[in-house]
Formats: sequence, structure tokens, C-alpha cells
Amino acid sequence: MSISMHSASVPVFVRMLGNMSAWLDKAEAHAKEKKFEPAVYLGARLAPDMLPFTKQIQIACDAAKFCVARLTGVDSPKFEDNEASLAELRERIRKTIDYVRSVPADAIDGSDAKDIVVPRRDGSITMKGEVYLKQFVLPNFFFHVTTVYALLRHNGVDLGKSDYLGSLTAAS
Repeated sequence: MSISMHSASVPVFVRMLGNMSAWLDKAEAHAKEKKFEPAVYLGARLAPDMLPFTKQIQIACDAAKFCVARLTGVDSPKFEDNEASLAELRERIRKTIDYVRSVPADAIDGSDAKDIVVPRRDGSITMKGEVYLKQFVLPNFFFHVTTVYALLRHNGVDLGKSDYLGSLTAAS
């Protein structure tokens, strides 16, 4: 039996993006409690050469929406990459969740052997759908999601493993 490309992608994206949105709620509460502007998080970095907090969320959202779009062979929604507050980042996450949920499972399933072309600055690469999802998208998605989590933890937000994993009984 072949993999269900939908079950290996959309529920994973929805769950982790939802968790990430909840982390932003905790970050906002932390900023209020400590009496600083939540916008302080937006430029946070763990190292000088890494992309800032806002970009980490944008890239995680892009990984999910581009994956679904490429697997189905349609154009993804365009986001402006101009979020300047936690509320705007939550809205981007919500729009991403809405988009990936809107795509029917049967439009994604069966894409495991489909050629997926990924444009890159140094030239596009082509890989089969299952390889694209498992070896490219999911590691990239989790890298950026985990970086958001680490940045918030580093900045004092009270997050733990249960916040990262989310509810283990809720279906995505």
C-alpha cells in the first residue's frame, strides 16, 4: 500500500501551525506580564547570522502552503511577508491552515511518484513527491517551527514539550 500523501502532510502542518499560534498567545502574555512590547520578539535571533523570528514563521507557513500547492499542481496563495506584529503572524498562520485544509485529500493523494520541481536561487531541483515531502519539506518545516519554539524559550516564554507537541488526543 502506498503512503497517503495527504495524511503525511496536511494534518502534520495543521497541528504544528496551530501549536505555533498558541505559542504566540503565550509570548504575548509573557510580554504583558513582564511589561515589554511583544514586538521585541519579531527580530529575535539565536545567532547573528540566522533569520529573525518573523522570517522563521513566514518560512514555516510557506513550507506548508508550497508543499500542498506543488503536490496538487496549483499555484499557492501569495502572502506579502510584511507581518509586523504577533497578531499579523497569527493571521498568516491561520490563512496557511485554512489553505492547506481547503485542499481535498484526493487532490494530494497519489502525488508520491509525481515529479515536483522546486525553484531555488542556485537552480531548480526535481524530485518525486514522496521524497519531496519526507526528505525536503518536513525537515525544513520542522526546522523553522523548532526555531520559533527555541527563540520563544530563549526569550523567557514558559513553553515546554507539551506545548510543542500539543494535545495528543486531538485530531488535526
